[in-house]
Amino acid sequence: MAARRPEMTMESRAEEYLAFRRKLGFALEAPGRALLAFARHADREGHCGPVTTAIAIQWATLPGKGGTRAAVKKLEAVRQFAKYQVQFDPRTEVPPHGILGPGYRRRIPHIYTDEETALLLRAVGESPGELPSASLVTLLSLLFATGLRLGESIRLTCADVDLDEGLIRVLRTKFRKSRLVPLHFTSTSALRSYAQLRDCSRKQDAAAAFFFDGRRPVTSKAVKRALARARRQLNWGAELGDKRGERAGDIRHTFAVRRLLRWYEEGASVDEKISSLSTYLGHVRVTDTYWYMTASPELLALGGSLFERYADSRRVGRDE
Repeated sequence: MAARRPEMTMESRAEEYLAFRRKLGFALEAPGRALLAFARHADREGHCGPVTTAIAIQWATLPGKGGTRAAVKKLEAVRQFAKYQVQFDPRTEVPPHGILGPGYRRRIPHIYTDEETALLLRAVGESPGELPSASLVTLLSLLFATGLRLGESIRLTCADVDLDEGLIRVLRTKFRKSRLVPLHFTSTSALRSYAQLRDCSRKQDAAAAFFFDGRRPVTSKAVKRALARARRQLNWGAELGDKRGERAGDIRHTFAVRRLLRWYEEGASVDEKISSLSTYLGHVRVTDTYWYMTASPELLALGGSLFERYADSRRVGRDE
């Protein structure tokens, strides 16, 4: 049993925990803010001793924005902190999972067809202004071609995009993992054409943002607004009953699913190749990449048929 340490404020314990986790590569931006808010609340309330379920729930359910969903997220930040604190103080209570309701549920992504991709890019390209339009279309095209996260693409500097070698250097990723993303020659050519157009407006230095709208770097809000306008223009929301045009993450899903489908169609061993896709996408765990297989009925059907063939071969082997 771990020995209890001298009493510390909840805030100092939370800061110690966050420093430890961040050294391991976890950004913990939103959870970190939530945890510090909890710790300060506990200290203001005069709470002494370890984390308890009562003080955690009291804080998570304080009136505020977001309702139950926000409360669940806030409590989850405290749960992870409590798990860490148990090693120092066995009196620590870890709030039961789901006590405030179901946690985060992945939204079902939309996988774009080739026709939908073309329609989307055309609609985005019709926004006013030559350079802003080119910036948005080129950025979205890069997402479709590489599966980059939106945040990764808008943070790219000119130095990060090597048009001679056809490589993108991705830094400050979701889990602070850096990686090199090779480009197809067609993508390199499109990026070079865009850079020439961009530099006609304003010459960019190596440290400047690669995607520039003529006045400032392209922002995620600008991209999402453009996607929303395109969705309205295409009448996708009314026609299809969703807001998929606003979700840049669907483009990343589309890239991954298309790659997996192509491997299946080529007869490749997906289990052998999926680790390379995981690295390319910047996933921490290969299990995160396997999740994409559940995002497409076509992929699930292919996986099921492969399993049936495997089961049949095993059965034949036993019969022989």
